[in-house]
Amino acid sequence: MTTRHSAGILLFRRTGGSPEVLLGHMGGPFWARRDAGAWSLPKGEYTSDEEPEAAARREFQEELGLPTPAGELLPLGTTRQSGGKVVTAWALEGDLDPAEVVPGTFDMEWPRGSGRVRSFPEVDRVAWFDLDAARDRIVTGQRVFLDRLGELLRA
Repeated sequence: MTTRHSAGILLFRRTGGSPEVLLGHMGGPFWARRDAGAWSLPKGEYTSDEEPEAAARREFQEELGLPTPAGELLPLGTTRQSGGKVVTAWALEGDLDPAEVVPGTFDMEWPRGSGRVRSFPEVDRVAWFDLDAARDRIVTGQRVFLDRLGELLRA
């Protein structure tokens, strides 16, 4: 079994001395009624023929429907999520209005076993959170990126 790889960008802004990060609530029926552990940085899978940074920029635009803001990507490293997927992330200082997000979609059979394929948004809502609030909402395997961002900003 080959390891799946994802790459993403953790957008952050500084407001009143406290940094905030942009997270997306995962779309689809599995996440609809969940809040804690159901948010993620914009990210997605890539194959060996694509550079992780290029995939992170592509996925940002695909998931949010907006171009990646200009600026320097700050490496946050990698982590292995509980399902085995390896995620590589970068932080990027920038701003955007969540109301302007036009999320990409994905198709899946729903209800399972029904034979009906439905389309769902990649993310069903997007919001800014301070690091403490983000820690409560983000997928457990991605919390390390919040810690690493905090360390970068304190340095």
